[in-house]
Amino acid sequence: MNIELFLAQRLNNQTSSRFSRPIIRVATLAIALSVAVMIIATSVVKGFQKEIRNKVIGFGSHIQITHFADGNSYDSQKVSKTDSLKISLEVIDGITHIQNFATKPGIIKTKEEIQGVVLKGVGSDFNPSFFNSNLKAGSVTMFNDTLTSNKILISNKLAKQLELQVNDKMMMYFVQNPPRARTFEISGIYETGLTELDELIVIADIRHIQKLNKWKNNESGGLEINIANFDNIDALTQQIYQYLGFDLNAQNIKDLHPQIFDWLNLQDLNVQVIIILMIIVASINMITALLILILERTQVIGILKALGANNWSIRKIFLFNSFYIIRKGLFLGNIIGVGLALIQYYFEPIHLDEVTYYISVVPIHLKLSHLILLNLGALIICWATLIIPSYLITKITPIKAIRFE
Repeated sequence: MNIELFLAQRLNNQTSSRFSRPIIRVATLAIALSVAVMIIATSVVKGFQKEIRNKVIGFGSHIQITHFADGNSYDSQKVSKTDSLKISLEVIDGITHIQNFATKPGIIKTKEEIQGVVLKGVGSDFNPSFFNSNLKAGSVTMFNDTLTSNKILISNKLAKQLELQVNDKMMMYFVQNPPRARTFEISGIYETGLTELDELIVIADIRHIQKLNKWKNNESGGLEINIANFDNIDALTQQIYQYLGFDLNAQNIKDLHPQIFDWLNLQDLNVQVIIILMIIVASINMITALLILILERTQVIGILKALGANNWSIRKIFLFNSFYIIRKGLFLGNIIGVGLALIQYYFEPIHLDEVTYYISVVPIHLKLSHLILLNLGALIICWATLIIPSYLITKITPIKAIRFE
């Protein structure tokens, strides 16, 4: 039987004095609030990163294969024999979808407005799930390999600027030699909240770009590749690159939009600062509670020393006793933190300015591994910080302790 653990349980079950009771309650509450804040901060930031990342990926997939000559231009260079390239890439584990695409800058002109955009052409292999989930009006047209469709998908922001609605016709002009124009009919209006991309991208049949550029049916501007696990994106990008010819390049979404992903990575620093501050608050309160417990049990310490208990054995009794306080605080903190996160996840009471934050509600992403790590980290650090304050027990002599009032 562990005598230190047994005595700690007995001390924990005894009613605290009026002096130590409020201190213990404050320490328990401090741990609970610290853990709750850490859970909420982590789930909100991870949710925010996930939502923004998914929106950017929705526009451009995880990995793009394009011609080296593309550079930063929106006017795609020709990539030949994409069908055979797709077949060779489909054997790579982790790839979930591959589709052809091409881009070409153009100008939309209405009677009163004019707007520069990028026409993104897609074909029969187009995956419409992202735009379906962000559709405001109309429908997302699926294109086929036989007929050229004049349907087009534009953003809600563009529709308002150009005063267009579903089923309206519009002209798009392409600056080339000679200049060309195409008439499109709006089939759907989407809105993602990513203003920079909403103002830029319109979706249409890739055959328009093929005809404008005088390409063959098996030629496009490149391939877009979706993968199962974002964490493997760098490794898969390198693996895909090995399958490409000397004139092709593979870039993942982090390479294509570095400013967005650098900004998202900065959010991790904010979470780290919050976690450190909360652990410091919890540790200081636990140190205070431990010192009060030692002061309150000075006579008990003197009696145990008189009976032959060594300093480390007595220190373990108070460390075990502190563990019960920390455990209670962690339990309450998880209830508060997870409870508030679930309320926001299911009922969305807190909204955001979509223009500023790119999303309309505070996002939540709860992950069991994050909860386990937060709780283990808080428990270990708070408990470890109590080892040094417990050294005070070694300074207590049995005779003075027993006489202590």
